[in-house]
Amino acid sequence: MEGGGARKRIQPIKSKSPPRRGAGVCGHGERWGNYLLLVKPLSITDLSGSVEGSPLRVAYQGVPGAYSESAAAKAYPNCEAVPCELFETAFDAVERFLVDRAVLPIENSLGGSIHRNYDLLLKYNLHIVGEVYFAVRHCLLANHGVEINSLRRVLSHPQALAQCEQTLTKLGVVRESADDTAGAAQYVATHMLLDTGAVASSRAAAIYGLNILCRDIQDDPDNITRFLMLAREPIIPGIDRSFKTSIVFSLEEGPGVLFKALAVFSMREINLTKIESRPLRKKPLRVSDDGSNGYFDYLFYVDFEASMASLHAQNALRHLKEIATFLRILGSYPKDISQT
Repeated sequence: MEGGGARKRIQPIKSKSPPRRGAGVCGHGERWGNYLLLVKPLSITDLSGSVEGSPLRVAYQGVPGAYSESAAAKAYPNCEAVPCELFETAFDAVERFLVDRAVLPIENSLGGSIHRNYDLLLKYNLHIVGEVYFAVRHCLLANHGVEINSLRRVLSHPQALAQCEQTLTKLGVVRESADDTAGAAQYVATHMLLDTGAVASSRAAAIYGLNILCRDIQDDPDNITRFLMLAREPIIPGIDRSFKTSIVFSLEEGPGVLFKALAVFSMREINLTKIESRPLRKKPLRVSDDGSNGYFDYLFYVDFEASMASLHAQNALRHLKEIATFLRILGSYPKDISQT
């Protein structure tokens, strides 16, 4: 994706009003059942490749040069990466058949979970078909001819600025927030700013013609983001390689209920790799016995190391279904075992 030849211009997808559910081919109303009849589950060989000879169109959030674009290229090396304005725009683009896949961040080793994408996993009927870990390496960029000691301010995404706190403090620059790292680089280049730098990737420097003043300026070298690969169709799980499964469920309130739910995995020696809780949006507060608002209702997102082709995993979820008030499998997919 970073070849030296002429680059085909990819039209970014901008956010629109959410589609009316039940309208169009991909609505969730009465036509959704007919659509499901047409779904062909993906095989592992479909994860990286093309559709009928054409490159996969893969949505990511941001502008060219964003770390998400590089993650999309790692997940699907021969893809056509399509920039989207918002996370939800990328989800919507897959559901509307505007793209084939989406690659979106779900957690970072320093910043934690991306809660918005957990909520969107529940809102949309997409399937997790893979994951990819990407090492974030921040660079300090500026226009050519600008010296590092002449910088007065630095633009970037708030998380990127926070991850480079020590370097930026030593420089004594004013930090200003931008929507994303590559967008900050684009702004500095477009306006030919001579007193302003940007924290972004080396790829963003190449795209927007900026000079790299410093490389690897992040405070912690182990800055890793985990991305999910999303598709309209689920992948066929196997047992010939390491798999993960992601689920979301809710529970009735009561003593030890969450313990009982998680015990269905431990009694079968299934390792949990992630637990995330999110308030239930439609009825966030549960009424207590005395009629007052007592506590939040939660959804629990869990990742565990097992394939849904495994009998242990199937039995665990059958057991969980007896306890849970709601249960949905978000995907069963190969683990990313590559080096970041």
